[in-house]
Amino acid sequence: MTVPPGRRERKKAATRQKIADTALRLFLERGYDGVGIRDVAAEADVAVTTLFSHFASKEALVFEQDGDFEQRIRQAVTGRAPQEPLIPALRREIQALVEHCTADSAAPIWRMIEKSPALREYEESMRLRHADSLAAAIAADLGLPPTTVACRSIARFVIDAYSLAREASDPAAAVEEVFRMIEAAWEVSRPSRRA
Repeated sequence: MTVPPGRRERKKAATRQKIADTALRLFLERGYDGVGIRDVAAEADVAVTTLFSHFASKEALVFEQDGDFEQRIRQAVTGRAPQEPLIPALRREIQALVEHCTADSAAPIWRMIEKSPALREYEESMRLRHADSLAAAIAADLGLPPTTVACRSIARFVIDAYSLAREASDPAAAVEEVFRMIEAAWEVSRPSRRA
């Protein structure tokens, strides 16, 4: 049974969300480079130290769902049914994530990210971190070391599938096309589960 979060955790989560919402609104109104950390803190009515206790950097304010993304993609591996194949489980999760990020409401955010070298660089480092995390989950599922090349390669392909599909004119078709290639690559290179 899941224990509901206590008052303190709810208050922390509400503060974090308020900061993130305020930052995003300001960034979209004034441009990412036109807004400083102090501006966000003042508008959200929190101290700068409070802001930094929730977000490690200005870029992290834009990608506030980063932890959720990483958790969801790992959960696609670790939470799938015992006999469910890996690649279809990952395809389903990437498809859901792409649907979310290609909604009309997300378009201004992605335009802002594309215009900012700092945000593009931060997104690239996030993708590499997500790929490493996913590779570790895949390797653990197979009882292999997290450095197993096949696991790391497939994880990178999966994370890149998200980015490629997000930028495609037909995101759903792009997910299917990329995952056909991922499935073929996995069939050829899949390491055996350890006994």
